[in-house]
Amino acid sequence: MDRQTVIVAVQAALSEVLERDVSGTSAGTKLFDELHLDSTSVLELLMALEDAVGISVDPENLDLDDFESIGTLADYVLAQHTPAGA
Repeated sequence: MDRQTVIVAVQAALSEVLERDVSGTSAGTKLFDELHLDSTSVLELLMALEDAVGISVDPENLDLDDFESIGTLADYVLAQHTPAGA
């Protein structure tokens, strides 16, 4: 799974959670400042990403820095995703 694929998955999950199209966003789009995520939408986003890309999120490993932008969240997802057979 490459970063661009994850960014697209994050954008799709954001559209689902926020119930609006976010396809014009980029890796640099700020999740809280620009998209106005809150704590509830963050949890919904994580659950959507768990389903979409097959990761398991441990709340103990979450850092606010991981939610700075679409790109930082994509990097977090990539770090959580273990390739098949690994």
